[in-house]
Amino acid sequence: MSYQPKIIAFFCNWCTYTAADLAGVSRLKYAPNVRVIRVMCSGRVDPQFVLDAFAKGADGVLIGGCHPGDCHYVEGNYKALRRYQSLKRMLNDMGIEDARFRLEWISASEGEKVKTVVNDMVQQLIPLGALNLPQRFLDWDKEMNLLEEEIHTKEKEQQTKEELVYA
Repeated sequence: MSYQPKIIAFFCNWCTYTAADLAGVSRLKYAPNVRVIRVMCSGRVDPQFVLDAFAKGADGVLIGGCHPGDCHYVEGNYKALRRYQSLKRMLNDMGIEDARFRLEWISASEGEKVKTVVNDMVQQLIPLGALNLPQRFLDWDKEMNLLEEEIHTKEKEQQTKEELVYA
């Protein structure tokens, strides 16, 4: 079996989650790679949720919210947008590709859009392969330990040289 990405989706209760439900009721077929977590508002998606999803093995994270101007909590989706832009920059600095993190505005009546977005994200992630962030953490830890050993060795060499000079 070929690689299949794991996607965690945080969907707004009032719009995107309802659209996903509509897609299911309408028997629209979309990739089974997504695990949906319902939140009351996209603005309630804490940046730590996204980071934890990646840290625990997700290959992609999708946030779905109400269209701008239609938020049941007035400005929650604008808050989500600001957080998304900030997180996107941080993830990029960490070497995580843009296609792995996505924000979409999907209203309750757009079941077809849920299908399209999920399938599109899966197709974008397949060529990227597994993110495998937990293994990257282990590799980074090994790099840091090697660097630390190298620094300690150089410090000991320097200390020995200084002792010989002052002896």
